[in-house]
Amino acid sequence: MHYHWNWSIFWQMTPEGTGTYLHTLLVGLVWTLATGLAAWVIALVLGTILGVMRTAPQRWATVIGNVYVDVFRNIPLLVQMFLWFFVLPELLPASLGTAIKQMPPPWASFVPAVLCLGFFTAARVAEQVRAGIQALPRGQKMAGTALGLTLPQTYRFVLLPMTFRIILPPLTSEFLNVIKNSSVALTIGVVELTAAARAMQEFSFQVFEAFTAATIIYIITNICVVFAMRWVEQRVAVPGFVGPAVQGGGH
Repeated sequence: MHYHWNWSIFWQMTPEGTGTYLHTLLVGLVWTLATGLAAWVIALVLGTILGVMRTAPQRWATVIGNVYVDVFRNIPLLVQMFLWFFVLPELLPASLGTAIKQMPPPWASFVPAVLCLGFFTAARVAEQVRAGIQALPRGQKMAGTALGLTLPQTYRFVLLPMTFRIILPPLTSEFLNVIKNSSVALTIGVVELTAAARAMQEFSFQVFEAFTAATIIYIITNICVVFAMRWVEQRVAVPGFVGPAVQGGGH
């Protein structure tokens, strides 16, 4: 069977009459970025807290951090997405669960997707933060103590600022993963970029054009993120510190 290529399909109107197929893909991109950015905020905040807990001297904090990371890293993302969407509302108090299930679309799918991606990625960010803190020379923490800082102040003003400079490259990878993992949200009804491409090929039967366009959009988006993070990395770098610190961490 000969496939009929039709690259002009992007400028044709969709059956719903809401715009062209290109417009549908761009709307999907907006939802992808919204899902990824919202989830990244959760992941960065929660992951930082968990990473600090895993390096804290308190045994209970270390145990909680380790258990969280082990649980969320070892359950497939797709399974977690279904748990957040189908199971969580049933476990909450009846009034709250009902309120979640009665949220109007697309928020009824968007909110669980953001929470799922945020909590899933937080486990990975926590591991990066833990590794970054442990890569710092021990003198950093001792210097904070010598200055009269409390332990929380030492983390806030001494350890974490240097840690984030060290782990910016792996954090960039995790940010890219959030954007790509947002495609799993289509399974619970979020019409992000992959779902928009899938809808396009179902209506037009131009499967290669639809997913080629989605692939190119993903590549361009991620390249922009990489260049932006490289610029940030250069702006916040401490000359002569990051390389030697990583190599000589723990001393």
